Amino acid sequence: MYIALIVALGGLLMGFDASVISGVIKFIEPEFGLTKLELGWSVASLTLTSTLAMMVAGPISDKYGRRTVLRWAAVLYAISAIGSAFAPTFLFLVIARMIGGFGVGASLILAPMYIAEISPKELRGRLVSFNQLNIVIGISLAFFTNYAILQYAKTDYSWVQSLGIDQNQWRWMLGIETVPAILYFIGLFFVPRSPRWCLMHENMSEAEAVLARFNGEEKAKMEIDRITKAISADEDKSKGSFKDLFKPAMRLVISIGVVVAILQQITGINSVFFYAPMIFEQSGLGTDASFMQAILVGLVNLLFTILAILFIDRLGRKPLLTSGVAGIVLSMFVLAYGFNAATYSLDGADIATIENALPALSQIEGQVFDSESSFQEAIESLQGGSAFYLEQKQSLLTTSINLNTTLILGAILAFVASFAISIGPVMWVLFSELFPNKIRGIAISFVGLINSAVSFLVQWIFPWELEVLGSSLTFLIYGLFALAGLIFIIKVIPETKGVSLEELEKKLVKE
Repeated sequence: MYIALIVALGGLLMGFDASVISGVIKFIEPEFGLTKLELGWSVASLTLTSTLAMMVAGPISDKYGRRTVLRWAAVLYAISAIGSAFAPTFLFLVIARMIGGFGVGASLILAPMYIAEISPKELRGRLVSFNQLNIVIGISLAFFTNYAILQYAKTDYSWVQSLGIDQNQWRWMLGIETVPAILYFIGLFFVPRSPRWCLMHENMSEAEAVLARFNGEEKAKMEIDRITKAISADEDKSKGSFKDLFKPAMRLVISIGVVVAILQQITGINSVFFYAPMIFEQSGLGTDASFMQAILVGLVNLLFTILAILFIDRLGRKPLLTSGVAGIVLSMFVLAYGFNAATYSLDGADIATIENALPALSQIEGQVFDSESSFQEAIESLQGGSAFYLEQKQSLLTTSINLNTTLILGAILAFVASFAISIGPVMWVLFSELFPNKIRGIAISFVGLINSAVSFLVQWIFPWELEVLGSSLTFLIYGLFALAGLIFIIKVIPETKGVSLEELEKKLVKE
């Protein structure tokens, strides 16, 4: 089991690397003078290179070994963390983040593959699930360390000042990932090579020794025989091709795969994971409170992911999908309502906190505006107001907004819980079950690429959406996408629980 835990640290690094940026964006936007699309690019660029890595990690690991490529991934994580922490320019930061993206893509594919290949069959499901669980733990850990660094930066401890934590908060947030990356690299020297990979390269003695270590000698010989036959069968059978995905017989399963791949990301989950502090600050919370609420997001995600692992084989895939996506719809509509019901006003204390506050702001002091647009119009009508509002928009909105923060927090946590117990983990289970054996690898790569592409776009444009469309309309759009997906789930997606892969193929693929 400790072997699986070591390898699954790749999932923890992946979750950490992807989510740690949530605490960084508040600092790099003013430091580098970023536009909203540039800010989105700082988040989404990692997803772009991780997608490329996912496409090539499998073939490269077939040649050099799962363990070897995972070591390279650990090195890339460390290079990315150090490069990001010392980035002198925005371009340098993005390049460093993209380097880390290659590690993310490789570990996302290879860690569960390695664990599956080395695990006894009776423990395989539980051990492989360690990787998904570690991804969620990594997300939570990133939120926690961001908050911890923020708090330490306010103290007068001499070591905080000597390390420059008080002046370089975002750099420490990114750089701290170096520690688990080095531990992961070292830990991988204590795990054996994959027995399946050894047999693929005709190293029978090493494969048998590894399997005997975990299964006993008798079971090891049986596993050797089974794996050898499977490898031989894979070499003998005809391979599916990309064009097979678009045959009329495949229309239903490919449609399900594409819709689910899009739905998982188009409802905005990575907007919450990667921009959580920004969303909470839009609710009028202070910086400390917004980072603390982000920790709650991570903990809820962790809890409901565990529940999904426990219930997916008991309740079935479709009940989890239906109830979870219904929860996403409701949560997004509540968020849209909550932000739409907000009012905006400035008192003297609020004005005093705004940097380079316009003297004419005193003319609207105490007035209550029932929408963001009317608040904007009032400020722009003041002398010098147009340029001032454009420059200080985020600060003005955060300071002036009045809304039900409990409702907003509850809706966001309900959204994360609904996602974590449904389409988050269930999507990958469905992908492993729906597609025929002959084209399963190609099909999963195809829909996985679509999933990553949508994730990239959602992450990239989210800051722009908040600025141009506003919070209410942005979340309403997410809710409408989720509603369309819910209807599709109810009408089209079958229950796959307890149905063999052969029976599913016969039912769904109409020759």
